Parts: sequence; structure tokens; C-alpha cells
Amino acid sequence: MTTSRSEAARPSRQLPTVVPDRDCPLCPRLVAFREANRAREPLWHNAPVAPFGDIKARLLIVGLAPGMQGANRTGRPFTGDYAGDLLYATLLEYGFAKGTYQARPDDGLKLIDCRIANAVHCVPPQNKPLPAEINTCRQFLVANLETMPRLRAIIALGRIAHDSVLKPLKLKASQAPFGHGAVHQAGAFKLYDSYHCSRYNTNTGVLTPDMFRSVFAKVKADLD
Repeated sequence: MTTSRSEAARPSRQLPTVVPDRDCPLCPRLVAFREANRAREPLWHNAPVAPFGDIKARLLIVGLAPGMQGANRTGRPFTGDYAGDLLYATLLEYGFAKGTYQARPDDGLKLIDCRIANAVHCVPPQNKPLPAEINTCRQFLVANLETMPRLRAIIALGRIAHDSVLKPLKLKASQAPFGHGAVHQAGAFKLYDSYHCSRYNTNTGVLTPDMFRSVFAKVKADLD
């Protein structure tokens, strides 16, 4: 097949980068923490964690950051810690996943019409990213939004994820205050808030499984 000169000269459109390079240098504190983790646990993932799920999904779930024993170890979002146990059980219940979750990236679990990403792609010390790190990593979250052509719903797990999503959606905090079960309209998108499904929140009763399921039930009904 021949290619015309005009076609050959036309630059190809490159999709934005949705995950940092394995040795991303942008956040010095996280780089130092990553190197220390690699030295201590050389068989762990210990790198920025890529999103999980199809870019053609209508639902994007945004978490905080990889957990030390979870995604930082396994390389798949919410895989290997308690937060993943609750999240994936809920996704399976509402038809956003199929298969069996076995807390490892090769368990064969598949997401359906759903994608998972984090506000910060590298594990931070004490699971607490600094504001500068959140702002620096937002470019990759923005890229995720831009590369999902059918995106309609976003679930923010926790206030940091919520705040990170507001800027790309061009929402002011005063327009869309965070609150569990809150739903905010942003043009063609809806932003759904949930408390983070961490063990701390569930152990203290801040978040119950029923509260968590209610958010996904609402999303499922809206998408259907």
C-alpha cells in the first residue's frame, strides 16, 4: 500500500503518558524512598504503579497512592492489602469485574467497564504524599482522563483523590465539597465521592461495607 506525501508528512498523534517511568525522578523524597525499598525488598515492584483496566471504560476509580504492602509490592492497584479486598469484592458484586480476586496480579481478575488509577503513582512514606508530590503527579491523572474516550463516571476514594480530580474537571472546591456519597456534575462527567476503603476507616466505623456498596450501586444505576 502506498502512502501519499501529505499522509507521510502528517504527524501522528501521541497519547499522553498515563504512568511515570519506572525510575521517574520528579519527586526527590519518593525517589529516595523507592531506592530504599528496592534495596530492602528487591523482588517487589517498587516503582510507579500503572492504571488497571481498559481505557475504553466508562468508570474511573481514583485512589490515593500505592500501599506499601499492596500495589507497591504487587504492581497492580489495590492488590495485596485490605483496601483491595473490599474494593474488588464490591466491583465483583456490581459487575465491574469478573473472575476471582486472589490478591496477586496474575489471578486472572478482569475489570469490566472500569479502570483504576491513583492520584500519586509511587508509594509515599507513611502513606502520606506531600502537596507538592500530589501536584507533580497530577499530570498523569490528567492523562488518564484525556485517554478515556467513553469516560462518564469518576469515583474518588478519599479527599486527596477528590481534590486531585477537581482541577482537571475544572471544578472549584466550593462548588464540589467532599463528602461520602456526594455526587458532583462536571460537564459530561459525574464525580462520586467515597471515604477511602482503608482498614483504618473500616476498623473505626468511618466506612462500612454497606456505605461503600451504596456508592457503587448509585454509579451502576446511573450508567445503566
